[in-house]
Amino acid sequence: MVVLSAAILASDGNKPLMSRQFVEMPRMRIEGLLAAFPKLITSQHSQQKQHTFVETDTVRYVYQPLENSLYLLLITTKTSNIVEDLGTLRLLAKVVPDVAGGQTEASVNENAFELIFAFDEVLTVGGYKEEITLSNIQKNLAMESHDEKVHIMLEEKKKEEATKRMEERSAQIARGKMEAMKNQMMNGGVNDGTSGLGSSSGMEGFGGGGHTDGYENNAAPYNYNASKNNEQVVDEGPRVVAKVGMKLGGIGGKKKDNLMANMAKEDNFALLLGSKKTTDALGLGAAAPAPAAPSTPLTIVLEEKYTVAMNREGGIDSCDLKGTLTLTANTEAGSMASLSLNKDVISSKCGSSWNFATHPKVNKPDYEKKGLITLKGGKGLPINRPVGVIRWSYSGDDAAPLSINCWPEEDNGYINVNIEFELIRPEMTLQDVNILLPLGGTDPPQIEAIDGQYKHDAETGMMCWHHDEISAQNSSGSLEFTIHGSDVDAFFPVQVMFKSDTFLCPIEVTSVKSTGNGAPVPHSLTRNVVPDKYTIA
Repeated sequence: MVVLSAAILASDGNKPLMSRQFVEMPRMRIEGLLAAFPKLITSQHSQQKQHTFVETDTVRYVYQPLENSLYLLLITTKTSNIVEDLGTLRLLAKVVPDVAGGQTEASVNENAFELIFAFDEVLTVGGYKEEITLSNIQKNLAMESHDEKVHIMLEEKKKEEATKRMEERSAQIARGKMEAMKNQMMNGGVNDGTSGLGSSSGMEGFGGGGHTDGYENNAAPYNYNASKNNEQVVDEGPRVVAKVGMKLGGIGGKKKDNLMANMAKEDNFALLLGSKKTTDALGLGAAAPAPAAPSTPLTIVLEEKYTVAMNREGGIDSCDLKGTLTLTANTEAGSMASLSLNKDVISSKCGSSWNFATHPKVNKPDYEKKGLITLKGGKGLPINRPVGVIRWSYSGDDAAPLSINCWPEEDNGYINVNIEFELIRPEMTLQDVNILLPLGGTDPPQIEAIDGQYKHDAETGMMCWHHDEISAQNSSGSLEFTIHGSDVDAFFPVQVMFKSDTFLCPIEVTSVKSTGNGAPVPHSLTRNVVPDKYTIA
């Protein structure tokens, strides 16, 4: 068989809609053949046949009526196999509605190129029929490729990884901002006017139930140092004073600046020097002075750190407590000191849920029997190097000191936030409590009611709810504010910071003596209780 052309005609064959030629022939010839077709079928009165043919001197017309006065037409040579031509006609009759989506003139015009591609799948160049089915034609027209699918999957995976990295980077930047704000809060100071930190009564630093854009800088900046106030110096002997010889050299450069700074400090003019800390985004306080040289032979630090994860309803998901007893020998006398602990009290009050561990170099039999902290072999502590001699840990919901309950609710483009706290352990006193809330934007919150004071930092989009002290006398408090937004999840995670000297572990240092002569060793003792990570999410 040789098919010269395949065409679709409308208006009972008088209007050609599309035609595909499979052999070379002039345009005038194909137009003449198509123009002769309606006259031939009229003269033969073959319109009502399901599919039929009509011949001329040179070609044969094989056609089939379709819906809506359409005709599907094959123009073949007279020597072509009529049976194969009819099979080709039936296959093309199935292809037309499948590709065009219907048997109307508009659908054929709209999908003319797709029909040409489908005809090319059925008939090759030269007019010969391919051994192909309708499903194979659909598959070929879809042009599905395994390699293309793999490429698309790889590209989507790359996009997902890039999105994941972007989210991780965004979260890292947000955490960096929150850590920066935490450090600024811990270092003290008040915010500048751009952050709108102030109170309706004109007090500096924190807003007390109101919010204005100004601030006063005549009051002393707020101090968040968590260790200075808890340090206890036990003076049991003469103070150790370091001796420094006279140094030669002129006064100039940095030395001159230091001399001017000291003079200004003596005259209370330190703020006039314009140090970098005075322009800090969250405070106007001067830089903290350098730590003083140890004044005792031995420094003792007792510390407990909380790691607490809470849910939004105030429930405690996990609570871990870790404590350490750290010794730092400042002189030879301090290196040869031995500590006595209240081992009997610790053993009686700390049950099996507590874990205690001593440093491998600590003489464990002395500690277990007598509660003494000494090193093995009579060795002394290293000079000017902190050594953790005892560690303890405890896991239990009853250890958490504070419960936070945060309820943000969306209402017509605004979010109303109610947040409450409650002191779970009434025997504990918390100082400098700061509850940090992300606001999800730079807009200042509109305070409805507040217990305590607040700060707002527009640059980081954070709000700090501050309490000087939380104890059994003021064991609960609440804050209510509204802010523009619609994402209630933007207010999490909430972070909590505080300091205290109330230990959960009943550990006490009862005496510090020299291992050589048993004389008391002067020492300083610091007790710190701080959160390592206290979040509500």
